[in-house]
Amino acid sequence: MPSDGARPDGTPLTGRCYCGALSFSVASPPQTVAYCHCDDCRRWTGAPVGAFAAFDVEALRFDPPLSDPLVKTDSVARWNCPKCGSPLAATFDYLPGQVYVPLGVLDQIDDVQPELHCHADNCARWLRIQDTLPKYRHSGRSMLRKGS
Repeated sequence: MPSDGARPDGTPLTGRCYCGALSFSVASPPQTVAYCHCDDCRRWTGAPVGAFAAFDVEALRFDPPLSDPLVKTDSVARWNCPKCGSPLAATFDYLPGQVYVPLGVLDQIDDVQPELHCHADNCARWLRIQDTLPKYRHSGRSMLRKGS
């Protein structure tokens, strides 16, 4: 992806929650895109595996702005739509400056593609994603920080 915009044509990536009460845009490309197989991401997304794009915290704009996050542990903050509950964003203290957005809420989901698997050792035994992406046993922090 080009560095001067989020998409090949330079237009921002956009997204919204299920009910449309919250929307967002980001004018820079993702810093990284990853699958996450950890228990927290599965429970938060309600899916057998989460898939997220990381953006620079300064580049992402929510309308209306996000309210208070859900904080289950000291190092992770997550935001959901207060009306429909859609997962919208997450930050991790160990990945400063990045906001992770679930791919399912992106309007242009085909414009981003996962680059790695995090917590691959926690993958559901019956799930078979047939790709050749790197698989990290834990968070893959070194790869997730590459764009920050």
